[in-house]
Amino acid sequence: MQDLLATIRFVLQPEDDLSVAALLVSPLIGWTQDELMAAAPREAGPLWRHLQRTQPATRLAPLLAMLARADIATPYQFLEELLSGPLDGRRKLIRRLGTEARDPIEELLNAALTFESTTTPSLQRFLDWFDRGDVEIVRDPSAPLDAVRVMTAHGAKGLQAPLVILADATADPSAAPRSILKWAPEPGAAPIPVFRPRSSERGGPLDAVVSAAEQRELEEHWRLFYVAATRAEERLVIAGALGPRAKGVPPENSWYAASDRALTALEVPVGEGARTFAGVEPQPAVIAKASASVEIAANAQLPAWAHQPAPQEARPPRPLSPSALGDDAVSDPPPTPAMRVAAERGRLIHALFERLPAVAAPDRATAADRWLAKAGGVDDPAARSEIVQSVVAVLDDPRFAELFSADTLAEAPIAATLANGMVVSGTVDRLLIEPDRVRVVDFKTGRRAPRSLDDVPDYHLKQMAAYAEALSVIFPGRSVEAALLYTAGPRLIVLNDETLAANKPHYRPTEQS
Repeated sequence: MQDLLATIRFVLQPEDDLSVAALLVSPLIGWTQDELMAAAPREAGPLWRHLQRTQPATRLAPLLAMLARADIATPYQFLEELLSGPLDGRRKLIRRLGTEARDPIEELLNAALTFESTTTPSLQRFLDWFDRGDVEIVRDPSAPLDAVRVMTAHGAKGLQAPLVILADATADPSAAPRSILKWAPEPGAAPIPVFRPRSSERGGPLDAVVSAAEQRELEEHWRLFYVAATRAEERLVIAGALGPRAKGVPPENSWYAASDRALTALEVPVGEGARTFAGVEPQPAVIAKASASVEIAANAQLPAWAHQPAPQEARPPRPLSPSALGDDAVSDPPPTPAMRVAAERGRLIHALFERLPAVAAPDRATAADRWLAKAGGVDDPAARSEIVQSVVAVLDDPRFAELFSADTLAEAPIAATLANGMVVSGTVDRLLIEPDRVRVVDFKTGRRAPRSLDDVPDYHLKQMAAYAEALSVIFPGRSVEAALLYTAGPRLIVLNDETLAANKPHYRPTEQS
């Protein structure tokens, strides 16, 4: 992780000599310390400028590529390009640092994604956010690892391993006592720090304080021994080196000496330089499970495509909404109060057409008036009566009975990709699906109804043609019939195949998807 952060610091401030040096000797670039020391000496000036003057461009090409992307890429893009791009940083880091490096790398990428989702992404802000300690990367120390892990007894609490080696078990707990003690001059008084007196200076009230501190330290010493000795799953090795002060004899209170006394009590014989205890009743060895062998080719190489960047994804087409096919080449004036009233009337009529077909015919007028008064927010009884009469007249008309039967779908969403690549997405007012045909009807709630097909506005025709074309893709092999129901008549105008074909959706010459 520090290697990746050093890269960000370098591209933000190339004249920071420490960041340049750290990046050069990192696994990402791969210089040795000797190569850096040979290239770094100079009379004056930043290290980066000196390297640009003295080193060949091919040797500095990776650093120049990083600088070229610093002002363009987001933090996540920049890091991912370092790891998966031509530099092949992920493979280099894991090869140098081992598989343990994978977790910090992935967590750093996750942190970059989190940062980009919460603020404007930039490398400078990400580095500041990261350095302020807003990110905490926690690794799972109990995960199986094909490596030797060096830990303190404190850090090993809760962990286990097949083989545990206590490599410093001959340490004397009394050899390095705490130099500062806490002493309360009077009962109940706040303790004050005092220096531990020498052995010849002990006495008086401090002697009890020193004795209590030594007792606590010795108890903690044995508690840590219990922790360390119980971490092994299969084998525990207790060892250590003796210093000149020990004179060849392990200290009495050392873990090694305590283990030796325990083995003596168990009558474990002394072997060749070591004592081995396999238990009061030795257990048979665990038979290792046979693992499937994987044959690896001697000169296995990745295919060429694995080293190439993935192609850019094609930009998806912009969905076409048939209900918004009106000509918008000319800007419309702001809606007047009358236009707002008309729009609200149309919304209420559509809502009633969706709700009333399931209501018994004698009860529709009452139910519609009640819904308009409560849910619709129409306080004027005359306005409610006019809307109710318009809707009930259409529902009670035998010509339209099939459109409002239980087999039709109300406010049905449809979406399809046409043969020319356009995506049509919208919601139809009524959809009737039969084994051999599909009928689609859209309601128009204006106060005037066209007298014939020739009087229907062009954008209404284009809208229904788009719906029909999408349904022909969704239901291949079935005929599609489209119609417009103008509630002011009421009048149902069926669109023939010639009209639908003439208004089939297509791209305009200047339109981009």
